[in-house]
Amino acid sequence: MKAQEVYFVDGVRTPFGKAGEKGAYWNTRADDLVVKAMIGLLERHPDFPLDAIDDVAIAATTQQGDQGLTIGRTASILAGLPNTVPGFAIDRMCAGAMTAVTTTGSGIGFGAYDLVLAGGVEHMGRHPMGFDSDPNPRFLSEKLVSPDALNMGCTAEKIHDRFPHLTKERADAFAVGSQQKAAKAYKEGKIQKDLIPVSAGSAAGWNLVTQDELMRPESTLEGMKDLKTPFRAHGKVTAGNASPLTDGATIALLASGDAVKKHNLKPRMKMVSFAFAGVEPEIMGIGPIPSTEKALEKAGLTIKDIGLLELNEAFAVQVLSFLDHFGIADDDPRVNQYGGAIAFGHPLASSGVRLMNQLSRQFEEHPEVKYGVTAMCIGLGMGGTIIWENLSHGGK
Repeated sequence: MKAQEVYFVDGVRTPFGKAGEKGAYWNTRADDLVVKAMIGLLERHPDFPLDAIDDVAIAATTQQGDQGLTIGRTASILAGLPNTVPGFAIDRMCAGAMTAVTTTGSGIGFGAYDLVLAGGVEHMGRHPMGFDSDPNPRFLSEKLVSPDALNMGCTAEKIHDRFPHLTKERADAFAVGSQQKAAKAYKEGKIQKDLIPVSAGSAAGWNLVTQDELMRPESTLEGMKDLKTPFRAHGKVTAGNASPLTDGATIALLASGDAVKKHNLKPRMKMVSFAFAGVEPEIMGIGPIPSTEKALEKAGLTIKDIGLLELNEAFAVQVLSFLDHFGIADDDPRVNQYGGAIAFGHPLASSGVRLMNQLSRQFEEHPEVKYGVTAMCIGLGMGGTIIWENLSHGGK
C-alpha cells in the first residue's frame, strides 16, 4: 500500500431541529435522518459507481434504538448502497463525526481506502445524552472523576470558576454574535448550500424542514441578562450562551488523490493533520486547547498560520477559553464566520462535519487563507482538532 493524500470532497447535513416533542423531528427516526443526508450527498455526485465506496462510518453518542445496530451498515443499506459496501458505528460523544472522518481519512492515507462516507447522527429527543447508561460506580466512589464531570453544563460552570476573567458578560456577547453571524449567513444563502431538506411528519401533517429550527437572531445582551442558570444557582451558563438540545445528521465524502482523478471529483480541502487529547473531565471544555497544540505541532505549524477557525460552540465559555489561550480576540473575524452551535444547535455526534462544511465554504471565499482548523470539546474530558489546507489558496 502507498501513502495517499486525504481530500474532503463534499459534506451536507439535515437542518437541525429542536429536540423533544415540540421539535420538527419528534416523529422522524434517527436512521432516516442520516439516510436522507446520505442520499442527498450521493445525488450531488452521480459520476462514480456506488460500489466504489470502500466504507461508511456513522457516529452516534447514544447507540440504541433507531440509532443503534451498527448504524453505518444499516444506514448504508437503507440509502441504497450495494451490499458489498461495509459500514460501522463510532462513538466519541460530541466528536463522533469528527472521529468518523479522521478514522476513515486515516484509512485513505494508509492506502486501504479510496472513497468513504463519514458522518454522524443524534436524535437527542429520542435519545438524551447518557440515557440508560450505567457508569461504573468506581468513577465516583474512587473519585476518578467529580460527579459534575458527567453533566456538561456543570463542566462549563467550572471553566468560569477556574478562569474568572471568562465572565458571563463575555459569554453572552459571544453568543449574541453567533446568532447574528448565523442570521447573516442565512440571509446571504451560505448555509443553505449544504442543507438537505427533510420531510417530517407530525400530528398536524407533513412538513418540509428546510432550515435550522432553533436560531434566535433577535437575541440581545439585555435579553441574556435575566435568563435562568439551570446548572447552578447564580451561575453563568444559560440557555442563551450554550448550544440547545438538537436533532440532526451530517455526512461527508472523502477521497484519495487517485479517486479524485479517476472520478473527476472537485475536493474543497485537504487534511493536513489531526489530534485528540485528554483533559480533566470536570473541565472538558478546554480539551480543544491541547488537541490543537498537538495537531499544529504534527503539521509543523503555529496558530499564526491558521487563517480560519471553526470551533464548536458547545458553550460560549468553552470557546472563549480556547481564544484566550491562543491570544485571539473574542470577536476575531477568523472565528466562526457563519455562526456556530449556539445558533444552529449541537446534535452531538453529528456536529464535526457541520464545522467542516462551513470551513470549506469559507475557504472558497478566502483564497488568501492557506490553513484552517475545525476543533471541538468532547465529553468526559477530551478535545479534537483537524487542520485543513485550502485548495482554493492562491486562486487555484
